[in-house]
Amino acid sequence: MAVIGFISLGCAKNQVDCERMMYRVQEAGYQVSGEITGCDVVVINTCGFIDSAKSEAIDHILMAGALKAEGKIGKILVTGCLSQRYQDEIIQEMPEVDGVLGTGSYTEIVPAIEALLSGNTVSQFDSIDTPEEESWRVLTTPQHYAYIKIAEGCDNRCSYCVIPSLRGKYRSRRMEDVLYEARMLASTGVKELIVVAQDTSRYGTDLPEHKRLLPQLLTELAKIEGIHWIRVHYVYPDEIDDDFIRVMAEEPKIVKYLDIPIQHCNDRILELMNRRGNGAFLRALFHKLRSQIPGLVIRTSLITGLPGEGEAEFQELLEFLQELRLERVGAFPFSPEEGTKAAQMEHVDEDVAMQRAQRVELLQSKIMDEYNASLIGKTMEVLVDGYDEEYEQFYGRTYADSPEIDGRVWISSQEPLQEGAFVQVTIDGVQDGDLMGYMSEEESE
Repeated sequence: MAVIGFISLGCAKNQVDCERMMYRVQEAGYQVSGEITGCDVVVINTCGFIDSAKSEAIDHILMAGALKAEGKIGKILVTGCLSQRYQDEIIQEMPEVDGVLGTGSYTEIVPAIEALLSGNTVSQFDSIDTPEEESWRVLTTPQHYAYIKIAEGCDNRCSYCVIPSLRGKYRSRRMEDVLYEARMLASTGVKELIVVAQDTSRYGTDLPEHKRLLPQLLTELAKIEGIHWIRVHYVYPDEIDDDFIRVMAEEPKIVKYLDIPIQHCNDRILELMNRRGNGAFLRALFHKLRSQIPGLVIRTSLITGLPGEGEAEFQELLEFLQELRLERVGAFPFSPEEGTKAAQMEHVDEDVAMQRAQRVELLQSKIMDEYNASLIGKTMEVLVDGYDEEYEQFYGRTYADSPEIDGRVWISSQEPLQEGAFVQVTIDGVQDGDLMGYMSEEESE
C-alpha cells in the first residue's frame, strides 16, 4: 500500500481543503500520513497570499526536494494557492516538483496521485468558480474542535488582495450540507465549531434566496446536540446587520468573539483599498456591537504601509486602537502583490511598513495586558486543549481565545483533566500574555 504524506500551510480554510483531500486519498485505499519521510507521494498544500506565505511554501517544497534527492520520499505534488498563482513557474523552476493541482482541482487528488505513482507528471487547473463538491474529511485538529467552511471564494475585490484570482467568485455551500457536516462532526466528539470562509458574513447572498443567511445558519448550528461553542471568523464590517447582532447576543452557544478584518480606519486609505465604509462607520459599528453584545471580544487584522499611508494616517490608526481598545489585533506590513491595483500604487518603504506594524504590536500588547489584568479574580469557562509535558501543566482557552492565534489559560489542577472538557477556572495571574488559573469549586462539565 502506497503511503501519501500531507503538509498543509496557510489558513484554516486551506486546512479544511487538505482534510478533504486526505479523506479522498484514504477512501481510495492509500495510507495517509502526517509524517512525510518514507512516503511514496508528498502533497504540499500551499498558501500564496503574501510574500511571507510564498516563502514558507517554497521552503517546504525545497525541504521535500532535499529528502527526495536523498531517496527518503518519492514524488512531490504541490496543491493550493501557490500552485494556482504560479502554474507554469513551479514546474519550470522547481524540477523537484512532479505535479501541480490548482485550487479548482482538489477533487482530482486521487487520479493525480495515481498518475504520479505510474511515473507520469501532473498539471491540472480546473475552473476556480466550480461549486464546492461535498465530501468528508480526515480531521487534523484535536478531536474536540473543528473548522467548518461555509463558502469558497470572494467577491470583495480589495485592491491589495489576490484571493479572488486564486479562489474564484463567492460560492456558498447549501445550508443543509453545512448542517449535515456539523452534525457528523458533533457525533465524532467535536464540541467547538469554528465557522470560516473568506467572508462568512456574505453567506447565502449568492444562493437563490439572495439574502444574508448567516444568522439563520448560526441559529440552526446552535440546535445541534453536542456542540457547546460556535465561533465566527472573518465577518466583514459592512455586512453585519441587526439580525446577526441579535443572534450573536441571544444564542448562548455562540461565543461572544468576532473576527472582523478592517485593515485600516483612515477614510482615504479605505477608499484606495476598495473597502466599503469609513472610519466613522467602523467606530459606530464597534460601539454598537459592544453595547448590544455584552462581553464581546473583537479580533481584527490591520495592514501598515498601504498606499496613501503617511505618518498622519498611521497616527490616526494608533489613535483608533487607543480609543476602541480591541482585545485582539494582528498587524502585517503591506505586501505589494503582483496583479493587484495596490501593487501599482506608490507605497511606503518596506522597512517603514515593518516598523509601523511593530509599533501597532507594541501598543496592542499594552491593551491586551490591561484586558488580561481585568480578568484576574474572575471564574471563567475554559475548554481544555491538552497537557504540556515541559511545563507539566494543563492548558486551555476561554471564549476569548481562538486556537492557534490567541493565548492560553494555564490550569493548576490536582487531578488530571480530560482534553476537550469544559471546566471552570479562576484566573489568578498573567504570564507572557497567557492567563494563569486554578480549578474552581463551581460545577464543570
